Amino acid sequence: MSDELAELAVRLREFARARDWEQFHTPKNLAMALAGEVGELVAEFQWLTPGESAGLDPETTARVRSELADVTLYLVRLADVLGEDLIGAAHAKLDESGRRYDPDRYRGSARKAPPLAP
Repeated sequence: MSDELAELAVRLREFARARDWEQFHTPKNLAMALAGEVGELVAEFQWLTPGESAGLDPETTARVRSELADVTLYLVRLADVLGEDLIGAAHAKLDESGRRYDPDRYRGSARKAPPLAP
C-alpha cells in the first residue's frame, strides 16, 4: 500500500478506536456504508447531461468532493479491516483488465470482454 494510503488507514483506525467504533466496523457494515456513500455520490450526477456532469459548478464540485472523500474513507477502512492491500489489488485488477481488453480489439468500444480462462 502507498505511504499516503497506509497513513490514512492508520488515522482511520485510530479515529475508530478512540470512539470505540471498531465493534461497528465489520466488513458487512463498512461495505454497506460504502454503498450508501457511492449512492450519495451518484445522486450528485443524477439528471445531469454529460456536458453538465463534466463542467460542475463550484457548489456541486464541493459536494462531489465531499462524497468522494466519504467513499475513499470507507473503502480504505474496509480494506484495512480485511487486511487487503488496496493499491496492490487495484494494480492486479488493472493487469487483468489489460489482458482481457486488447487495445487493438477494444479501442473505442464499450463492449464487455469475456472472462479470462482459469
